[in-house]
Amino acid sequence: MRKYELVIVLKSSLKDLERKKILDTVKEWMKGIKIGKENDWGQKPLSYAIRKEISGHYLQWLFEGDIVIPTDFEKRLLREDGVLRHLLLRTK
Repeated sequence: MRKYELVIVLKSSLKDLERKKILDTVKEWMKGIKIGKENDWGQKPLSYAIRKEISGHYLQWLFEGDIVIPTDFEKRLLREDGVLRHLLLRTK
């Protein structure tokens, strides 16, 4: 079974409903993958401005599954307007 860690930085200017919609969309892309742990790190200042945002809302997901993450998963994340940055790591 493969284990992954995903950290997403969302725009802090998003409302709770918009943030939830983006996260539900991302979860939908990961069908068949069990999310083990979700950590909401909350709003933190960015080291530098990204798209005129000076702070971001950080989320961490630890998940595992027998399938491989789709190759276009990161491209889809980049297309989402509310996502400032992301980091996807395969852990042991």
